[in-house]
Amino acid sequence: MTSAENALQINNIALVGNPNCGKTSLFNHLTGARQKVANYAGVTVERKEGFLKLPSGRQVRILDLPGAYSLEATSPDEAITRAVCLGELASEKVPDLLVCVVDATNLRLHLGFALEIRQLGRPMLLVLNMMDEAKRRGIQIDSQKLAQEMGVPVVETVAVKSSGISDLLQTLEQADFKPATPLKQLDRHAEANRILASAVVIPDFRDRRTEMLDRLFLHPVLGLLSLAILMFVVFQAVFAWAAPFMDGIEAGFGWLSEVAGPYISNDLLRSLVVDGIIAGAGGVVVFLPQILILFFFILVLEETGYLPRAAFLLDKLMFKAGLSGRAFIPLLSSFACAIPGIMATRTINDPRDRLTTIMVAPLMTCSARLPVYALLIGAFIPAQQVWGLFNLQGLVLFALYFAGIVSALLVSYVIKLLRRDKSEHALIMELPTYRIPDFRNVLLGVYERGMIFLKRVGGIIFALTVILWFLCTFPQPPVDATMPAIDYSLAGRLGHFIQPIFAPLGFTWEICIALIPAMAAREVVVAALGTVYAMSGDEDAIAQGLGQYITGEQGWGLATGLALLVWFIFAPQCLATLATVKRETGSWRYVAIMTIYLFGLAYLASLVTYQVAHYYWG
Repeated sequence: MTSAENALQINNIALVGNPNCGKTSLFNHLTGARQKVANYAGVTVERKEGFLKLPSGRQVRILDLPGAYSLEATSPDEAITRAVCLGELASEKVPDLLVCVVDATNLRLHLGFALEIRQLGRPMLLVLNMMDEAKRRGIQIDSQKLAQEMGVPVVETVAVKSSGISDLLQTLEQADFKPATPLKQLDRHAEANRILASAVVIPDFRDRRTEMLDRLFLHPVLGLLSLAILMFVVFQAVFAWAAPFMDGIEAGFGWLSEVAGPYISNDLLRSLVVDGIIAGAGGVVVFLPQILILFFFILVLEETGYLPRAAFLLDKLMFKAGLSGRAFIPLLSSFACAIPGIMATRTINDPRDRLTTIMVAPLMTCSARLPVYALLIGAFIPAQQVWGLFNLQGLVLFALYFAGIVSALLVSYVIKLLRRDKSEHALIMELPTYRIPDFRNVLLGVYERGMIFLKRVGGIIFALTVILWFLCTFPQPPVDATMPAIDYSLAGRLGHFIQPIFAPLGFTWEICIALIPAMAAREVVVAALGTVYAMSGDEDAIAQGLGQYITGEQGWGLATGLALLVWFIFAPQCLATLATVKRETGSWRYVAIMTIYLFGLAYLASLVTYQVAHYYWG
């Protein structure tokens, strides 16, 4: 059989490798925009698939498997990598070729996993990535000798610069791939040392750039200070940069409603399209800029090698609260939206730590809370200076964010006490060298996460918005109706029914009604309140505007406004998040526990806030 004939059999390729080896950068360069993201059947781990064209024009399918340190799986991601490599996943084709990507600057660690892949006895190609950094450090690698020792072809690349890509494509086209020969009774550590001694010269190199930066970023005081400043800059950028895009999106959907409305003569159909579909879609898309900007910063920090250091820096503090340093990145993502934050917990190896992180992620102040906070703070908190330096409204907003963080730490600590966890703790994490981010990789990652958000979250909120429109519209009022139409609807009746339960919190029946559609997404409560007052025929609310009305003589009062602010710190007003928890844990039990404890915290905190505020300010 000729090499060309054999190459034609390589139609399905799987990329494998340790985290931080540059595997995803290589995948992005090979496939570009010709890739799609989905879930593996029956599990929550994401499946990244793409296609590339070889020099001959033939198309090859590539699967980017999750990063793994070993085939002895300790996390959901590693379990999927193991299953695909062994051909145990029924929904996935067995790869014709395993392309193992290793960091050329860290072969002592990465070569062990490559040897484990070789032991599978499948056709294999070894890719030495980050060769430019290896040469900068004076590391000499004899690729031919390494290929001879490993018994598989070897290709050198620099994925972030597209260097070596053509050599890789030629190898995929022409190489005569054969099943790798497993070794009996292999001691991977000893074998890796033997191969390194034979094919690699590693000088006594000190990476002074990394050492200098680590003296700052890993310092127990300066490191925490620099992290706090960095997070402050990131969140300021998220809110400041997103504002014009969000205004543009709101204006666009408003224009679409005005254009579409006159073309629909039927009142119910017009209400469904304008108030349900268009408004529901706009309520989702409007927060996309904030999420994309936050993920842009997260990906840049990840590409530079900083995020693992932040996790390492916070590990001791978070462990005392029942979490691990690995929870830092998921919780950081939850400030944009709890859904991608919960999904990001898959990288946490310990199932108990992963579950705890999932349970507290909704307590992070996500972007959906901002419209509610903006309305209530602007209405009830005066815009005045405190100590001549700070804006009082800004301090209240900071306090709301801080309350969410403290609550998450307290809840995780209680979970640790309840599970009687007295185990010792050690965070083993690779700290990669600092590097300039590959912005092609960053932008593709931002695009990928944006599409995931729109498809998964948008679909859920869109469907719920239509359902809730139905609840607020039907049944229609009778011909001799004397009350506003909303009073006769299912949502209106439910609002009046549950109002006595929320009366100790100072919530009016209008607030109770607005909390129902707000279950779809927290930000809906602002529009829902305006709709409720408008459908109630309250001309004062329409004329004055919602913000001015709720602070007027017929409005809520300061105590009610503060109680509602506190309610949204804790309440699980997001069914999409609960659906994600079900998907990630595979159990309705944890969804029920989360719902009960969050609603319990929200009710208790709002009750105390209202009663204290009502006592002092009336």
